[in-house]
Amino acid sequence: MAKHGRLLEALTSTARINPDAYSVKTSPNRIKSLGYALAGWLYMLRWQKNVRIQALASILVITLSLWLQIDFYGIALIVLVITMVWMAEFLNAAVEAVVNLATEEWHPMAKVGKDVASAAVLLAVMAAVIIGLLVLGPPLIGRLGIR
Repeated sequence: MAKHGRLLEALTSTARINPDAYSVKTSPNRIKSLGYALAGWLYMLRWQKNVRIQALASILVITLSLWLQIDFYGIALIVLVITMVWMAEFLNAAVEAVVNLATEEWHPMAKVGKDVASAAVLLAVMAAVIIGLLVLGPPLIGRLGIR
């Protein structure tokens, strides 16, 4: 029985932590929260060079999808993987910012955190490329008349 109690404690302990007790500032206003999210997106567009490349690639892929008249499910899949790449990049930047804030000195675990977050972006991009080739490749080949 004690084993089950420890398991229940482990599963529920985080849910009992009140973030307001540890946060400098939390926003109870949903409109302000949306503003913070948009500010983060603008930060990414201004300071993260890869995001500008991703923005251009996203526009090109969506335009290509529409030109190829990809069906609804194909477009949905393309939008999903584009979003996955953007989210991975945003989370990578957040991890880098927190690690940079936490330490000014080189630390092997800081390197691990940054490298693993960066690997998540690479994984998302690789999945997006494969899915893009699977969804867009056959219609593109057909449209170009390549056999």
